[in-house]
Formats: sequence, structure tokens, C-alpha cells
Amino acid sequence: MSDQFLYKNGRGAQINPHNRFFSQEKGEDFDDIDPSEEPELKTKFIDVHPKTIVNKLSSPDVGMYYSLNPYQGCEHGCTYCYARPTHEYWGYSAGTDFERVILVKKNAPELLEETLNKKSWKVQSISISGNTDCYQPCEREYGITRKLLEIMLKYRHPVGIITKNTLITRDLDILEELAKLNLVAVNISLTSLKEELRRKLEPRTASSLKKLAAIELLSQHGIPVNVLMAPIIPALNDDEIFAIAEAVGKRGALSMYHQIVRLNGPNGEIFTDWVTKNYPDRAEKVLNQLRDMHGGKLSDSRFGTRMKGEGVYALNIQRQVQLARKKFLPATPFPRLRTDLFSIPDTSGQMKLF
Repeated sequence: MSDQFLYKNGRGAQINPHNRFFSQEKGEDFDDIDPSEEPELKTKFIDVHPKTIVNKLSSPDVGMYYSLNPYQGCEHGCTYCYARPTHEYWGYSAGTDFERVILVKKNAPELLEETLNKKSWKVQSISISGNTDCYQPCEREYGITRKLLEIMLKYRHPVGIITKNTLITRDLDILEELAKLNLVAVNISLTSLKEELRRKLEPRTASSLKKLAAIELLSQHGIPVNVLMAPIIPALNDDEIFAIAEAVGKRGALSMYHQIVRLNGPNGEIFTDWVTKNYPDRAEKVLNQLRDMHGGKLSDSRFGTRMKGEGVYALNIQRQVQLARKKFLPATPFPRLRTDLFSIPDTSGQMKLF
């Protein structure tokens, strides 16, 4: 690794590129590393007060109708994260700022209840996360996601979860109750079984062994789990498709889907810097194969192709995933969440009169 003495261990992005709109660079606190030794690793948590919390999605290829993100920015530090550019809208960089300046929406539970109580509300599954991880490390302290799940159970509202942190098992009690009503689906992101790669690529996520244990525990309690092998990066983890499918199938996962990495906006610069520093022997191979799958670029914004790629190499990956699913995962369809159980709880006490 070149310039190793400058490498920020524990961070995914190794640079903090200029914000395309304007620049603001601050940050503090990192609970796994002594900040006196690594000042760049400190993370700052900032309370923000949005007026709405549920977002309607118009993209046809994300598989979600509504999303809800209790945090902006993510401590996990996944180098490739497609949400990085959204940090620029808040005045920060998509690089290390994305990992060390976390915006916390403490009023998210209240906003969710306000939304569900609206007469105009039409029930569709709400995905908690979708942009940044709702179970990133700071959730241990803030507990916003747990409060959101309590509201979902209270209103009998369908909910999806996307995470790569085993902190989700903390809320097993609520998830089990939601699952009994067919109101919850969990998506666990598992990118690699190779720990050396995982630590470099997504340094603050749970280890692969812990993720596998979480998949097994959730499945044992009747909570449906889909695994996202997302993203697949050529010459780094594309050789693990069958191994991951076999491992998650043994732990009870019902399905597995994949996405090809897409380096939107400043992510191209961030990832290129990262792969050059960590894997100089294959960096050009990685980048060239990505360009081959994205029409000569590192990213593709076209619906329908941006997540799966195109060309011979992308087709080969797609066929491997299909074969791995057929061999190692059950043929039973992933459950469709119920929407007919939704009800607004009576808080007026009027029902006691009947």
C-alpha cells in the first residue's frame, strides 16, 4: 500500500473531496479507536429537525415505495456508498465528512405518527433506511429505530429494514411480533466473507460471521430475511457469489439479490483513491471492468441498468447469482407484507364508552 503512514485506518473514504455546492469541513468522535491517536476518526453528531420524515420514491428500480431515514451520513464508512453525494446537500463533503458528521433526526418518531394519522395516508410498506443505515453504531445511544418499530407495531403498519449491522437483533422482540402479523421484511447486506476485504471496504460494519449469526437468529424467530450481495465489485468480491449464497442459505435466508457497484458523483474519485491505495496490483482491472459494465463510465444513472450493469461481464454475474439462488436458497417466494391490518389507535378514550 502506498503512503501507508497517511492511511486512515477505520475509515472507508481516505479523502474529503470538495463539495460541488459549497464546503464545510468539521467533525468529532469515533467509538472504536482512540481519538487521541487518530483525530481524523472522531465523529460529530448534530441534531436536525426535519418537518417531514417519510419520503415517496419515484425510482422504478429500487423496490421501495416509501423510505424513512433516521440518520443522515453513516458511521459504517462503506467506501462505495451511493448515499455519499447526498451529504453535499447539507454542506459537507461526500468523503470522510459522510462518515464523521452524522445528522440525527430525533423527532423522526413523532413525524412518523403524524404521517400515519393523516386522513390522506395510503398504506404501503415503509422502508427504514434506503439511504443510510438505521442500525449504524450511534443507534445504540439514540434508539430512534426502535421507537419507529414500536410505532409500526402500534399501527399495524408494514415495514422493511435494510441494514448491515447486527444491532438489529436488539429489537428481536418487536420484529418477532411484526413477523407474526406478516408486517416486516429484513434485508441484510453481506458484501464479502473475506474479513480483510470487509474491514477495508466497509470498516464499521459488523463482521461477516456476526452477520451470518444475525441472519440465522432472525430466521429462527420467523422473521423473513433477504440477503443483498450489494455491491458486487469486479476483481474484489465477484468470486464469492456461490460461497455467500451457500452460507446464507444454511442460515435460513429466503432469498438473495445483487447489485453491481455504481460510483455516482464524487464516489468515483473516492473509490478510485481507495482501491489504488489498498489494491494497487489490481486497481486498474477493477476500474476497467466497472467501466465495461457501465457504458465506459464508473457509474450509470439509467433506470434498469444502473444497478445490474450491462455487457458480457454483467450478464455472467447475473447468471451466477441465478444459479447460486437455485442451488442454495429455497424456492418459496419472499412474503408479501400485509396492508389490511393498519389501524389508528384510539387515544381519546372514547372506545371505553362502548
